[in-house]
Amino acid sequence: MQPGRPSRGAAPAPSPALSAALAGAVDLSALKARNEARERAEQQAGQARTTTGGGPAAPVTVLDVTEATFQAEVLDRSFSTPVILDLWAEWCGPCKQLSPVLEKLAAEGGGSWVLAKVDVDGNQALAQALRVQSIPSVKAVFQGQMLGEFTGALPEPQVRQFVQAVLEATGAEPAGAEMAPEAPEEPEDPRVVAAEDATAAGDFDGAARLYQEILAADPGHPRAAAALREVELLRRVVTASPDAVARADAAPDDLDAQLVAADLQLAEGDVDGAFRRLLDVVRRTAGADRERARTRLVELFGIVGTDDQRVTAARRDLSRALF
Repeated sequence: MQPGRPSRGAAPAPSPALSAALAGAVDLSALKARNEARERAEQQAGQARTTTGGGPAAPVTVLDVTEATFQAEVLDRSFSTPVILDLWAEWCGPCKQLSPVLEKLAAEGGGSWVLAKVDVDGNQALAQALRVQSIPSVKAVFQGQMLGEFTGALPEPQVRQFVQAVLEATGAEPAGAEMAPEAPEEPEDPRVVAAEDATAAGDFDGAARLYQEILAADPGHPRAAAALREVELLRRVVTASPDAVARADAAPDDLDAQLVAADLQLAEGDVDGAFRRLLDVVRRTAGADRERARTRLVELFGIVGTDDQRVTAARRDLSRALF
């Protein structure tokens, strides 16, 4: 498992059941297997509610996984919660540096994602099926599919960035979001009315300023953040050239042109085209340019809506592009 380390003997071949399970994880055509896994996940969630008297079950943050439990604890669970695999061994020094960091972040996540720990020495067939070349190895799984991975004991800030990218890509709720009380429905908020009137009048600068003032006074306002994203998009689009998309196509290395074109495509209803354009920029750039494209793409996700299937698919593509 590690360069320079004596072999512990040939790993046994994966069992037929494990091979089938892993095939379902990476084969996009395995719809039947994925649907069955989703049904099992829903049944498990229902059983958990029953054992807690109908209330929310205590969140699972860290668990140990074996070949026998991989289907239920990783693949099935991944249809409701992102799962991050920590592949480790007792003899591995870097593993002992990385594992505590992952466990800390999982605890902070409060159940928004689950850390599944796999001892590669005790589960050599599973490690072989997962194509683990060296350890520590970390892999993210969501809805039965591998999203991204890294190897080695990265510093905590980079591990945290990886986890955040997985949560963004999967649309996972932050810790405590599901149990947070719903904000009471407010009567007509005069501040929002004024901002909406400014938007209707085409005063996008004024509307943006009003929404920013609302958020400064009330960061958790149920409408202002989403409305501000929409207004900022309108503000950018209204100054865009009608041939912005053609100009961007002719200058693929012009980041500003790509951002403008993506805005215009989204405003005109070409959601897939806007997402595809920014994903292409993320894939072929680095540093500040990549971060600008990623930030704009996540902003557009918020405008379209996290429940939209196009957003779900693009989030997965973004995770693959980043890692």
